[in-house]
Amino acid sequence: MKKLNYSILPTPIQKLEKLSSMLNANLYCKRDDLTGFGFGGNKTRKLDYLIYDALKKGCNTLVAVGGVQSNFCRIAAAFGAKNGLETHLMLCGGKKPEIMSGNLLLDKMLGSKMHFIESEDWNVWESEAKKLTEKLSRNGKKVYYMPIGGSNEIGAQGYIDCMREIQAYSVKFDYIIHATSSGGTQTGLILGKYLMGFKGKIIGIDVSNADKSILFNEIFSLCESTIKYLHLSEKIAVNPFDILIDTGYLGRKYAAKTPQGKEAVELFSKYEGIFPDYVYTGKAAAALIDYCRHKNFSKKENILFLHTGGNIELFA
Repeated sequence: MKKLNYSILPTPIQKLEKLSSMLNANLYCKRDDLTGFGFGGNKTRKLDYLIYDALKKGCNTLVAVGGVQSNFCRIAAAFGAKNGLETHLMLCGGKKPEIMSGNLLLDKMLGSKMHFIESEDWNVWESEAKKLTEKLSRNGKKVYYMPIGGSNEIGAQGYIDCMREIQAYSVKFDYIIHATSSGGTQTGLILGKYLMGFKGKIIGIDVSNADKSILFNEIFSLCESTIKYLHLSEKIAVNPFDILIDTGYLGRKYAAKTPQGKEAVELFSKYEGIFPDYVYTGKAAAALIDYCRHKNFSKKENILFLHTGGNIELFA
């Protein structure tokens, strides 16, 4: 499928020299925090496909949904602004703050229309966003609705592309570790594994839901529907054993800081000059560090940490 090309690709892969030495492991980082557009992050890969689809369908309005400091909503607002689309953001899990900071400051600068709901239930988030979509449609807008994180069959293609970049790199990896929440990134990587012949394991560190079965079912379903959407049924099939999820680093709840996550942010920042965030990449980095300390990897194995961005949250 065609897409926009706002993301600056391929993103670099860097050896984490100091952390590798400290943790006695061969660690690398795929810098998807450097995709460039709208301050970058993994969502630009998805939105290159999604907004192309919106424009192809003649839509003039976008609806995106996420947490109050949503990276997806920030980048969706940037895509909307660049393409002259009215952009509505359903920002959830907290009240409208008196002073805008972090992603909210950028959402405002980009001219998006922000709607706040306090519920922390993701089902409520999407329900309210769909109600807003219906209201805007009744008022004559041609609306393009996008689910949390842009995680659908169209957006998932962005991480099939990412796996192609990973496989083209000079080092072959045994593990890919990344933050997973709405499932689109992990879906794309898994399908890319099949299409590009990646032999290693992909481990998603769950940062959104302590119930592994919920996220597992969502990823499995999205893998199957994406295979169908892309007409790949004769080439590949999903093996449930390839959907690897670790819920041990979530903490109290989605977006709650954890001691391990805070340590990971400090270590990556201090020793590598790379900034994770506390909501997503910091928790995945905490898992990576903990795995190394518990000697989950051998000295012969190469481990890739996928930095999916989100460091604007540090300024919230």
